[in-house]
Amino acid sequence: MSNKGLTYSKAGVSIIRGDRLVDHILPLAKSTHREEVVTSVGGFAALSKIPEKYKKPLLVVSTDGVGTKVLLARECHQYDTIGIDLVAMSVNDVLTLGAEPLLFLDYFATGRLDLKVGKELIAGVAEGCKQAGCALVGGETAEMPQVYRKGDFDLAGFCVGVIEEGQLIDGRQVKPGDYVIGIPSNGIHSNGFSLVRAILKKEKLSLRVRPSILEGKTLGEELLVPTRIYVPEIRKLMKEMTPKAMAHITGGGIEGNLSRVLPDGVEVEISKSSWDIPKVFLYIQEKGRTPPSEMYRTFNMGIGFVIVVGPLSKDFALKSIAGSRVIGDVKKGKGNPRVVWKS
Repeated sequence: MSNKGLTYSKAGVSIIRGDRLVDHILPLAKSTHREEVVTSVGGFAALSKIPEKYKKPLLVVSTDGVGTKVLLARECHQYDTIGIDLVAMSVNDVLTLGAEPLLFLDYFATGRLDLKVGKELIAGVAEGCKQAGCALVGGETAEMPQVYRKGDFDLAGFCVGVIEEGQLIDGRQVKPGDYVIGIPSNGIHSNGFSLVRAILKKEKLSLRVRPSILEGKTLGEELLVPTRIYVPEIRKLMKEMTPKAMAHITGGGIEGNLSRVLPDGVEVEISKSSWDIPKVFLYIQEKGRTPPSEMYRTFNMGIGFVIVVGPLSKDFALKSIAGSRVIGDVKKGKGNPRVVWKS
């Protein structure tokens, strides 16, 4: 008698596909290994020691996703760069406190697991972990056909970092006379893509178009440039000096993110003319007829990471980080922390 009963596979979930992806992940995870990691990918949880150089360690944790940038990746059939984005969004946040990224895990949810897509995604995650110097120690792949339509997927990332208790960077030391140094972004990074996609749809813009302003790149290629990982250069800088505050410029722009790390009684004056805005932002602004205030509130506008330093540290920091520049200074404030703009 034939077995016509329902199975997990008939319900839309393939354990075999999941196992095949895990087999692909193992060597990628191994390539990101740190000596503190005790277990390999595949168990119920990961184990790691705290690096011995930390005497009074604090763990620093962060989680984030890639947002609607995943939809552009799907439309362009390019998935490795958003794996780098996934790592970048969490490790850069951990970095703002001065922490060293230690461990990373990913969560990949989809309607039906496409092994080609999964492999590209995880390859990007592994590359991001290598850039950040953290170990990919595990994650979760979830096949949920009742939740996601065919081809749909979403990503989340989780980072654990570590810092010596006495070396925590929390912005408390920021005072009038300090300088704000901006470090360039790679472009749009991973925020504001709901607005980008709305503009693409309204203006019927193809991702294959090659606008002259983008100098040979297709629009899709430019939009999928991954978020810059600032860990190597900032960690190198911190061996010689300690910034007073740091901010990862994501949704909310410079104003929304820098204000989060300023103490009471100060304000920062940022000069918009102190850096060149990448052309992709100018293209998006023109096509969407988007007000400048909305652009600066939504996007990084070319500055992806900010550090605040004292006068004696300014020149050393500028020489240490390629492309960095002074974009503002700290003044006495009148109340809550805030950022003000000048042309």
